[in-house]
Order: sequence, then C-alpha cells, then structure tokens
Amino acid sequence: MSQRYEIRFSGAGGQGLILAGVIMAEAASIYDGKQAVQSQSYGPEARGGASKSEVIVSDSMIDYPKATVVDALLALTQEACDKYSHDLKEGGVLLVDSDLVTKLPQGNFKTVSFPIINTAKNEVGREIVANIVALGAMVALTGVVSKEGAEKAVLARVPEAFMELNKKAFQLGYEKAIAAKA
Repeated sequence: MSQRYEIRFSGAGGQGLILAGVIMAEAASIYDGKQAVQSQSYGPEARGGASKSEVIVSDSMIDYPKATVVDALLALTQEACDKYSHDLKEGGVLLVDSDLVTKLPQGNFKTVSFPIINTAKNEVGREIVANIVALGAMVALTGVVSKEGAEKAVLARVPEAFMELNKKAFQLGYEKAIAAKA
C-alpha cells in the first residue's frame, strides 16, 4: 500500500464506532508500522443519530486527516448508509448489517452483508461487542491492517475480564466477512 486508504465506520451514536476507528488506527500505527489518523463526528449524533469514525491509513505521511473518497464503508443503520454511502469510491467495499440496512445504494462497489448486531448478541452473547464484530469484518475485507495487529489493538483497549469476549467477537466478524464475500 503506497497510497492512502480511507475507512469510515458509521451507524448510530452509542454503537461503539468511535472506539472501532481508534482501534483500527492503533492497529495500523502501533502494530503494523504504518501512518494512521482517526477522526470522528458525534456532536448531537451521540444521542442516537447518524455518527461516524474515519480512519486514514498510509505508508507515507498523511497530509489531510479527513476522508474524502472512502475506500471502505461500514453502515450499521439505514440512516448512516443513506447519509454516507455517496462518498464510497468506485470499486470500494460496503459492509452493512443485513438486518438494519435493507435499501442498498446503487454503485460500482462490493457489498458484503450479514447480521452484525445479531451476531454479537446471539453468537457472542453480548450486543455491546457489535463494534468489535464489525471491526473484525472490516479487517478481513480491507486487509489494510494485519489480523494480528488488529487483535493486539483490541486486547490493549479492553479490560482483562472482557478479553475473551472481544477476541471471540473479532474472530466471528472476521470469519463472517470472509464467508459473506465468497
């Protein structure tokens, strides 16, 4: 990767998307030795409206910290998909929660969908780790950071009592994204 890669995590305020973006940026910069910057938008959105976290990853210096042409977009809600999908570049990746995003945008990009929140709730046992399920999926779909680096970044951010829960969430998201894109 010699150019910048732009990722946007979007959904509703309170879904942990800011943390997912921070972890992705830390995986890139701390564990994979790349340049990374993370920014967020959560003003009034923190109360439930569309919110976003953006991560820019590059092998060279990053001169502008905001996403302009998004390579990969996660949309956990229909509102977020409608609001942010217009920035997705041709040939990019759109990851959606299949239970919540039912009207997909038109465009020349790869769409991957599976029930992200229900995976966290029913297969991991806690809905609160849906952001980590989504993070695992984005790592699998983009390849912009290593799986090992992302796992280390996740574990560095969670209390010891929740490490196994988050490891399981990350792994399930990773596996489901691989299966869904096949």
